[in-house]
Amino acid sequence: MTPEENAPPETAGEPTPLTPEEEILLLKDQLAAETDKRLRTLAETDNLKKRLLKEKEESVKFAAEAVLADLLPVLDNLELALSHGRALDACKDVVTGVDMTRKIFLDILSRHGLASHGQAGEEFNPELHEAVGLQPAQPGCDVPANHVLTVLQSGYTLRGRLLRPAKVVVCQG
Repeated sequence: MTPEENAPPETAGEPTPLTPEEEILLLKDQLAAETDKRLRTLAETDNLKKRLLKEKEESVKFAAEAVLADLLPVLDNLELALSHGRALDACKDVVTGVDMTRKIFLDILSRHGLASHGQAGEEFNPELHEAVGLQPAQPGCDVPANHVLTVLQSGYTLRGRLLRPAKVVVCQG
């Protein structure tokens, strides 16, 4: 009998044995694929960490937004009390106290990132102002067209994000 005759007969569907060189190439390809997979997983994990950190910073930065928005009517009422009380001499001491309270309140809010906007004479910006009216330019009025003529309610931003637009009357050209 020849050696070919002594070999066990091949069954259908069995792969032929690989040569050592072919096996090395196959293992190198598998290693490269696994290395690529590992690097992609590490990159995805790093991106997830960065996104979660950014979301955490945003939530901490704007955590007080709802509370500050709820406090704005208090500030509006203090301003209203000042505007009405200044016209009466009998309310001089009360006006002084309310003004001091308003200043302290504004200082506290500004330490938490609140900034007011909406001054008479500034250019109308629809991103910061809500026009509640237009008024034609009057003779002798030094406010140019498309600028704020009157501020009806101050606007506020929290760390650059609009919290409430200023309600204004705009000078019409």
